[in-house]
Amino acid sequence: MSNILIIKHGSLGDIAQASGAIQDISENHKNDQIYMLTTKPYFDLFKKNPFIHDVILDKRLPRYNLIYLYFLMRELKKHKFSKIFDLQNSTRTNFYKNILFPKVNKEIWSSSITTLPNILDKKEFDKHSVLDRFNHQLQSSGLKTYYTLNPDFSWACSDISKIKNYFKLNKFILLFPFCSPHLNIKKWPYYNDLIKLILDKFGNEYKIVIAPGPSEIKDANKINALVLLDNGKALSIPQLSSLIKESSFIIANDTGPAHIAAHVGAKGLTLFGKHTTAYKVSIERENFKAIQVTDLNNLSAEKVFERLTNSLN
Repeated sequence: MSNILIIKHGSLGDIAQASGAIQDISENHKNDQIYMLTTKPYFDLFKKNPFIHDVILDKRLPRYNLIYLYFLMRELKKHKFSKIFDLQNSTRTNFYKNILFPKVNKEIWSSSITTLPNILDKKEFDKHSVLDRFNHQLQSSGLKTYYTLNPDFSWACSDISKIKNYFKLNKFILLFPFCSPHLNIKKWPYYNDLIKLILDKFGNEYKIVIAPGPSEIKDANKINALVLLDNGKALSIPQLSSLIKESSFIIANDTGPAHIAAHVGAKGLTLFGKHTTAYKVSIERENFKAIQVTDLNNLSAEKVFERLTNSLN
């Protein structure tokens, strides 16, 4: 039995996308123990993952913090990992490689750099979709892949019956109108207009709800929808995942919840401006689609509503 390490620091959407790759790594190493190196926001979440034996915390302190770096490297060396799958593929994780295994190839350290196709440079390779890149990385490392291109994030879900009973949720349309403050280019501005169209068409058939993150609770009052909280706090990732999975329809900006929706089989739409493409982030699935425009300010509520009603019908 060997110890295998997977590195995935975040973000939430990226973790949902990586679920299939994590499952494939586990399936190809049935007789080994799989460890995950991740950050604090996802430490408890990965404890729930059935394909992971244990989780190691990376506080991601500055690299010049030599004391922290020493103890982290000592912790990793203690497990004598026979193979590392770097699914984060960042400059930081490449820095870790240069400390731990400076001269090894893809047989020991699997990353987008060590498995880079000979005919492409990394800049060109990164234009491929996220899931295609994961699939290439794992196959180039000798793994058979069955789940990488079709991630299932349902393992993250938890029981939300108390929340649904408290808010009397049966059929509900779930909106995610927020995004990180520094990524306002992702924010579609017409959610309240869309809500009015939904209410005019469907009346009380669907409740319209939002589930804000911790930093979004104050702004949630600006949206004309039922705000879902758990005792005044934002829902946990497992609660949020279940809420998304059990919704009638999702409308979301290109954020973590949209990627969860795509990979728990939810029906819905995500709205893309020019910041990236739905193809590149591998978000479109059988039930979850995208509207891609050059400027989200020019995407009308009527256009989104038309797609929503066609899907519900």
